[in-house]
Amino acid sequence: MKISARNQLKGRIVEVAKGATTAHVRIDIGGTIVTASITNAAVDDLALTVGKEAYAVVKASDVMIAID
Repeated sequence: MKISARNQLKGRIVEVAKGATTAHVRIDIGGTIVTASITNAAVDDLALTVGKEAYAVVKASDVMIAID
């Protein structure tokens, strides 16, 4: 699959928490956890489960970073 997003982070799913309509999928990227909010339907369509390898794809024209 070819996509235009440049930031593709490979990791392993550590948690899938479904809500009423939206799920939070947590992916371990080399010790850092990235959380994606996607629809429950997308979780089902992609068969996302704990332990499965996945890519977190970040596509944005602006990214904000905050530090303490």
